[in-house]
Amino acid sequence: MVVEDTCIMHQLDRELEMELNIDLAMECAPIGHTVKAALRRAYSESRVIVGLSAAINVLSKSPEGSLFCLMAVPKDGDSATHMHEVLLEAFCYENDIYVIKVDDATKLSRILGQETVESCCLVQKVWDSADSDDEEQLTKAESQLVDYCEAHWDAPKHPIVQLPAV
Repeated sequence: MVVEDTCIMHQLDRELEMELNIDLAMECAPIGHTVKAALRRAYSESRVIVGLSAAINVLSKSPEGSLFCLMAVPKDGDSATHMHEVLLEAFCYENDIYVIKVDDATKLSRILGQETVESCCLVQKVWDSADSDDEEQLTKAESQLVDYCEAHWDAPKHPIVQLPAV
């Protein structure tokens, strides 16, 4: 009887582990496509600032206008760029701008239609000026990304989003 109970418990543990892995895969897989959709839409609406220097310049003048800062995982060896990116990330957190880390600068650049490889971009907010309160408007993809960012806001290490191939 004890052996049967142990076998049943091991099988239940394996089934639960498989379900958790499937749920995790379903949660993580589409976020890259959501990032791509949000970037393409924002780019078509001229709301994307591409490049580290351009992003820093815009943020120094009006950080409240930015919604997301997308940053590619830095390459080893370029310490000056790495320091700029670390400072940019800290500035974004300080100003409640969502930071999304992506797996590859080349994929990020291709999604944005750039000929040069850029390691980061900003997505600017859209404001509803018809309303007297000037509320920000989010697309469906942007809303999903906000939910994703909020879920990981306090995590000690933020996940790296796998962008789809372009």
